[in-house]
Amino acid sequence: MITVNRNEQILQQIKGGLIVSCQALKTEPLYSSYIMSRMAFAAKEGGAVGIRANTPEDIREIKKEVNLPVIGLYKADYPDSPIYITPTEKEVEELTQVNSEIIALDATNRVRPGGLLLDEFFKKIRKKYPNQLFMADCATFEEGMHAQEIGFDIVGTTLSGYTEDTKGISLPNHAMIKRLGDALTVPLIAEGGIWEIEDLKKVMKEKVHAVVIGSAITRPREITARYVNAIS
Repeated sequence: MITVNRNEQILQQIKGGLIVSCQALKTEPLYSSYIMSRMAFAAKEGGAVGIRANTPEDIREIKKEVNLPVIGLYKADYPDSPIYITPTEKEVEELTQVNSEIIALDATNRVRPGGLLLDEFFKKIRKKYPNQLFMADCATFEEGMHAQEIGFDIVGTTLSGYTEDTKGISLPNHAMIKRLGDALTVPLIAEGGIWEIEDLKKVMKEKVHAVVIGSAITRPREITARYVNAIS
């Protein structure tokens, strides 16, 4: 079981550093737990302080290769909800079984599978796993503040630009990052749309605990398309 002191060590370990998101969906060329484990190893070699990873299978393989803290999530689609990042108790339980140091879940104001709202869902999860670090993947400033209020350990800007309310917003969402950094008392992790070094430098000037970068590092199809589009 993860202890409170261990949690403090995990937060200190990632403080001020870069967390690399190593994920590939079934529709992507690099879909493979083995490949994600090698991506994570490469990220560690490059100086990453943590890994963000999807599915218990990928996390299990990644942990064989690196000893960095893992932000675990489990993307799953349910017909009655738009929420897909660790949407139900089932996914949370499976992530605890592979010893995810931090578990990320959707903390937007949308209705979860089964008609649950975040407050009801998280109250049950927090009671069941009192010593687990939980990261709130949010889309707005208000959602981030509410996540802190109901007991999340970490707030992330992960879903800004990916919900109906925030679709089309310019990323990285510097305004949201700044506001949350100034207002939160729990750690803030900046994530989403950080492609350029200058973006990263600007984000790190705010009161952020750490930064997550994914696509710009670990999705070669998207990286290639970006350069091809620049030529076009």
